[in-house]
Amino acid sequence: MAAHAAAPARGQFSTHGWGLPVLIGISYGLYAPVVVRDGGPLAWSQFWIGLISAVVLAVAIHTLHRYGRRLRRELHAVAWGALAGIALGYLVSLSGKSVLSSSMLGLITCGVVTAATFYTFYTHEDAVGRPAPY
Repeated sequence: MAAHAAAPARGQFSTHGWGLPVLIGISYGLYAPVVVRDGGPLAWSQFWIGLISAVVLAVAIHTLHRYGRRLRRELHAVAWGALAGIALGYLVSLSGKSVLSSSMLGLITCGVVTAATFYTFYTHEDAVGRPAPY
C-alpha cells in the first residue's frame, strides 16, 4: 500500500519574492542617513529616516514587482520609472540641494528608467502582451 503525497498548504508565506527588494531597501536605508549626516554626529532622527526609507522602498519594489504585470506594458514601465525617479530625487533632496535640482534629477532618472524598462517589456512579450516563455 503506497502513501499519497500531502497537498501543500494554501496561503503559505514565501520569501522568494522578498529577497531582492529587502536587499535594495537595506542598502537604500543605510545610505539615506549617511547623506543626511554629512560628516556630523549620528542622531536618532537619522536612524528613523533610514529605517522608514528602507521599509517604504522595499515594500514599493515588492508590490510593483508582484502586481505590476497586471498593468499594460507602458504603464508598467512608467511605474518603474516613477519609483526610481522618486527614490533618487528623495536622496538628492536629503543632501540639502535645491528642490529644482532634486526634481530635475528625479525626472531625468524617471525618463531613462521608463525608456529602458519599456524596451525590456516590449522585446520580451509576444503580440498579445504575455511574457515570453524564455
